[in-house]
Amino acid sequence: MRAEPSVLHLDLDAFFAAVEQRDKPSLQGKPVVIGGVSNRSVVSTASYEARKFGIHSAMPTHEARSLCPSAAILSGRFTAYRIASRQVMGVLEQLSPLVEPLSLDEAFVDLAAGGVTDFSSSALTALGEKVRQQVVEVTGGLTASVGFGSSKFMAKLACEEAKPDGVSIIEPGTEVDHIQFLSVRVLPGVGPATAERLAKLGIRVVDDLRHATVKELQRELGQAHASWLMAVAYGEDDRQISGEREVKSISMEDTFETDLTTVEQLAPIAARDAVLVAGRLRKSGFFARTITVKLKLADFTIHSRSRTLLGAIDFPETIASVALALLEEQRALLKRGVRLLGVGVSGFTLEAQEALFEVDLAHSDISQVELPSSPSRHSWDGYRPGDDVTHDEYGPGWVWGSGLGLVTVRFETAETGPGPIKTLSIDDPLLRPTPVQLPPDPDGESSGPGWVSGDGTN
Repeated sequence: MRAEPSVLHLDLDAFFAAVEQRDKPSLQGKPVVIGGVSNRSVVSTASYEARKFGIHSAMPTHEARSLCPSAAILSGRFTAYRIASRQVMGVLEQLSPLVEPLSLDEAFVDLAAGGVTDFSSSALTALGEKVRQQVVEVTGGLTASVGFGSSKFMAKLACEEAKPDGVSIIEPGTEVDHIQFLSVRVLPGVGPATAERLAKLGIRVVDDLRHATVKELQRELGQAHASWLMAVAYGEDDRQISGEREVKSISMEDTFETDLTTVEQLAPIAARDAVLVAGRLRKSGFFARTITVKLKLADFTIHSRSRTLLGAIDFPETIASVALALLEEQRALLKRGVRLLGVGVSGFTLEAQEALFEVDLAHSDISQVELPSSPSRHSWDGYRPGDDVTHDEYGPGWVWGSGLGLVTVRFETAETGPGPIKTLSIDDPLLRPTPVQLPPDPDGESSGPGWVSGDGTN
C-alpha cells in the first residue's frame, strides 16, 4: 500500500454514447443507446439521458427500446471510439510512463513514476481538473471522471464516486472507514455470482465480510479468493500498475440472429474466424499452442472446449482444423441451439514448432470448408443506424434507419450542427459509406487482443 494517493484512475463518461452525441449534434441531450438493433443484441453503453429510463449495459436491446421508445439505438462505430481512446491515452502518457489501459475508456496511471511529488488535496484536484480539460480539448468535447487513491482499488472507487464529470480523492488512512458500509460489489473480484454466494452467508456489505470467518469464506470461495477478499475488505491492494499489456488470448466471436444447430452451419464461420485469429496472431509476433471453441447456447449457458497442440503455430488451416474437430465433438450439444460461436488461441510462445503437430490436416474436415481469402470481416453489406455516410449532393451525415429499399439520413456533423433529414433509395448512386481510417497506434498495433463481436450487435 502506498503512503500517498499516487494512483490515478480515469474513466470516460458514457463513452460510446458520448462519442455519438459529439458527432451527431441532434442527439445531444437526448437518450442514446449503443448496442446493435437486432432482437439478439444487448446494450453496450447508454447515455445518462437514457439511464434515467432504467436502461443499463448488458440489458437486451429490445427491453431498452420498450423502456424508452424515443431513444436513438445505434449499432456503434468502433473506429471512432478507438480514435478517441488513443487521444485520451496520449494525455495520460504525458503524466507518467506507467499507464495501464483497462479498456478503450479507462486506465490507471502511476503518478509517482511520472515524477509527481505534491499529493496534497489541492494539488491533486488541480491536476485532475487539468487532465479533464485536456480530454475535452483533444477529443472535441468528451468528458471524463478522475479518481485518486493509494491503490488501484481506491483510485477506481474514487473515480466511480466522481461520476459523472468530476474529481474525487480517497485520502490514505481513510480507506477502511470509507468502504465499511459499501456493498461487497465494490470489491475487485466480486461479481454477481460471488455476491450471491456471499449473500447466502449473510454478507452484503464490506463490514459483514470483515466479521466472517476465514474458514467459511474458503469453503464457499476457495482459499485464494477468500484470502484476497479478506485483505481487500480492509483496503489492502498491492497490485502494481503495469505499462505492459500482457496478451493472454486472441479470439473472435459471432452472435447469431437465429440459433444455429449443426456443424455444417457453424463450420464456415469457424473457418473464417480462424483466418482472422491467425492474422492477429501473426501481427502480435506470437505462436499459439492452444485452440479454443466457445459456444453460448439458446439458454445462455456457455460451453468451452480446448485442445493443446504438441507444438506452437500461427497457421489458419491448423486453427480451423482443430476448431472444426472441437465442434464435431459437440455435435449433440449443438442441437440445443447456438446463439454465439467463438474461436480463440492462447498459450503463446515466441518460437514456432511446426514439426510437432498432433493434427492430421490431410484427414481433417478442413478440406470441406473454403477458407476466406480476405482477412476483412467488415465489408459493407447494408446501412446500420449510426453509420457515417456521404452524399454527393447533400454532404456528410449519418443513418437514422433503413428498410424496404430506403435509407433515412440526417445530414449533419459535429461542425455543422443539427441538419436536415432525407429519405433516399438504398441504391442511390450518390450515397456511399464514409471511409474512416484508423490512425496508426503508437506501438504499431491496430487493436488489442480479446473477444470481438463479428455482427456489430454486442
